[in-house]
Amino acid sequence: MKQKIAILGAGNLGLSLVKGLVESGEYLPNEFHLSRRRIEKLNQFKKEGYHVTNNNITATLNADIIILAVLPQKINTVLQEIQNSLTDNQLIISLVSGVTIAEIKEIIGNNIPIVRAMPNTAISIRESMTCISTEHSWESHIINVEKLFNLVGQTAIINEEKMTSATALCACGIAFFLRAIRAASQGGNEIDFHASEALKMAAQTAKGAAGLLLVNGSHPEDEIDKVTSPKGCTIAGLNQMEHNGFSSAFIKGITVSANKAKELY
Repeated sequence: MKQKIAILGAGNLGLSLVKGLVESGEYLPNEFHLSRRRIEKLNQFKKEGYHVTNNNITATLNADIIILAVLPQKINTVLQEIQNSLTDNQLIISLVSGVTIAEIKEIIGNNIPIVRAMPNTAISIRESMTCISTEHSWESHIINVEKLFNLVGQTAIINEEKMTSATALCACGIAFFLRAIRAASQGGNEIDFHASEALKMAAQTAKGAAGLLLVNGSHPEDEIDKVTSPKGCTIAGLNQMEHNGFSSAFIKGITVSANKAKELY
């Protein structure tokens, strides 16, 4: 039987997930209840057949899966609001950065299964990297959550203590790689391509680079070696980037992001 899904906090991430699930062909718009304080932001989704509301309790009624996609600063208020309307045959999936399962249980109790998932906004085009974790007593729910997120990208099951790191590498990482592509396109613009041409070339080249690693199962340096010849232009460019701190800046950005994620709740 198809599961009905409620999205509490239907903002960028929550709506990206919905779009990806519908695009997969496994779900229809009328199987989702979307909740958001500013309900006018959901007008287009209402026209497309989604159920929309600004009442979180209404959204959770009769839902099999309740997905928490609110800001960390808002989650306590939302959980306190819905706690008395929840039943133990529902499943909570939290997408909220920095909030542990134990902290959610403090408000809603121990009877309702909770799984954490950390996707990214590429979920809307079914290209997310989603990390999933839960406590030992609820591991039986992992397989269903994994199936759900496999519809919209790739998944990895990790220990919960690594979820903050997953936030930095996978969720924030979308922005980091986009900034790298933007920089590449600006470089292309400077060496004679129009901005639109340079952006398309940079984005497709980045997609190809990622594809080589995923399809071949290879290490980045193995693929780099294939395009770097002695005294060639590729190694000259790479060395110039490293002289200016490219790798160290990227690494530092991820570690700073992870530390910041720990402070969000």
